[in-house]
Amino acid sequence: MKAGEFDRKFDAGEDVSGQVDWSKAKRPNEQVKRVNVDFPAWVVAGLDGQARHLGVTRQALIMLWIAERLQRSGSPI
Repeated sequence: MKAGEFDRKFDAGEDVSGQVDWSKAKRPNEQVKRVNVDFPAWVVAGLDGQARHLGVTRQALIMLWIAERLQRSGSPI
């Protein structure tokens, strides 16, 4: 199927999921890049408390908070 036909079917609300090779699907800007950040002990304790309260990991909390801040600032993420 050519891209134009795929787009027309998708835009018409047809199920095109059978035409997609999901094993090769990628989200833009989703490459992971590791960074190391040093925090004072009181910051880590606060992060851990908030993470426990929300039922997420410390890493998930930090990623969420930074992403929210970047979105609010209008940064292109």
